[in-house]
Amino acid sequence: MSEGTTEAEGGAETEGGAEVPAGLGTVAALGLKPALEAVLMVVDEPAGEEHLARILERPRRQVADALRELADEYTVQGRGFELRLVAGGWRFYTRPAYAAAVERFVLDGQQARLTQAALETLAVVAYRQPVSRSRVSAVRGVNCDGVMRTLLQRGLVEEAGTEPETGAILYRTTNYFLERMGLRGLDELPELAPFLPEAEAIEAETQEGVPSFDPDAPDTDDDHPTKTTTEL
Repeated sequence: MSEGTTEAEGGAETEGGAEVPAGLGTVAALGLKPALEAVLMVVDEPAGEEHLARILERPRRQVADALRELADEYTVQGRGFELRLVAGGWRFYTRPAYAAAVERFVLDGQQARLTQAALETLAVVAYRQPVSRSRVSAVRGVNCDGVMRTLLQRGLVEEAGTEPETGAILYRTTNYFLERMGLRGLDELPELAPFLPEAEAIEAETQEGVPSFDPDAPDTDDDHPTKTTTEL
């Protein structure tokens, strides 16, 4: 073992006293440009040169030069994406010249039809917002947790604080919902709210998280109770 190099317990060798986490000792042997491309493919915000240099175990100057060379190469090759230095870091972006293709792809995905259950749930949220999931479930008569997750992922609804009495998370529609519906505001929604139960009427019949009734329970006549039988 050479001077200035020590072995870290449970990890790889270190140089100059800086420990390299176990499993990362081979990073320095990777090709710099392909490694940069791989890392930049998964970042969710611009990555700084210092951070990239530390991760890839290379001098910052070498990393900076490689990034600029990659950016130039993509431009010369006429690729549909570019590597930009933005807000002190580097990140891949689609090239403006191909914006029409990207826009068509994104809009095509967003125009996928919602299921009947999702449309019903969205309608309840739109007319009774802010509203908790339990109240939406009570209106529809079924558990709507999965459908609410879908609407959240589509960006059609969002969290809107909590209910003071129960602490339940409340939901409301988003600006994206208005855009997709072609509305300037919620006041332009069709007059359907009177056909939905009032929140106060539902509150006494619900518990947070689940409907307070069994949707599969058989109907009963309170005025003429009869003995129930079980079909074998």
